[in-house]
Amino acid sequence: MTAVKIVKITGTSEESWQTAAEEAFREANKTIDDISGIEVEDWTAQVENDEITEYRATVEVAFPVHSE
Repeated sequence: MTAVKIVKITGTSEESWQTAAEEAFREANKTIDDISGIEVEDWTAQVENDEITEYRATVEVAFPVHSE
């Protein structure tokens, strides 16, 4: 039986929600080994002057807990 740990990360992008989610994954992948999946939990955006200026994607990143 494998235990799985989940952390929540928010990525940002000036282009799209998809790019924001990919950014969250890329940043998590720098410090978390063996990511087994991500789930997008929330899509939000910063708005200024009636325009979206920043897309935000909050994702849950799952990875196995390794016993040492």
